[in-house]
Amino acid sequence: MFCPDCGAQVSGAIKFCKQCGVNLRAVQEAMVRPDAQGALDWTKTFAAEIHRQRSATPEEKRLNEIKGGVITSAVGLGISIFLYFLLGAVAAGLPLRDAQIISSVWLAGLIPFLVGLAITFNGVFISRRLVELKRQQLAAPADPTPPVGADTGEIVTPAMPPAGDFSVTEQTTTRLGQKAPAPPRD
Repeated sequence: MFCPDCGAQVSGAIKFCKQCGVNLRAVQEAMVRPDAQGALDWTKTFAAEIHRQRSATPEEKRLNEIKGGVITSAVGLGISIFLYFLLGAVAAGLPLRDAQIISSVWLAGLIPFLVGLAITFNGVFISRRLVELKRQQLAAPADPTPPVGADTGEIVTPAMPPAGDFSVTEQTTTRLGQKAPAPPRD
């Protein structure tokens, strides 16, 4: 089978094209029983979703980052609460030393909670500044004048060396105080 999007040869057993990410199951279903219009909705493919994410505005990316941070924090908090009660009940029937260790495992749920807080903090404060800088760059008019620098007419050429003292590298090598003796010829 060939991918209808990129033309790569793919196995009929895989769900997505390994080259471009097109949903091959949808293509196979369309070939077996096409819908009433006979067209496949290409906007529901994996590649289309990736393209939508890449073409999002900086503000949309910032809001998605905040949303992801809040979700991660909520999951971390939920894991912490769940582990606290579950492992507290498990630790009740264990010896004291083992119970202390088991009952403190709930703290592992704080890791995703804190990561989520960091992502949210980044989205709220740091990414906001980046979005504002991007807006300022887009709003600022482009300066049509080239930067100030040397013009080719301003380049100073060094004085020509004495006749017979030319180099293949045109004066880029260091000149020695004395000439090296020429090797003897046979």
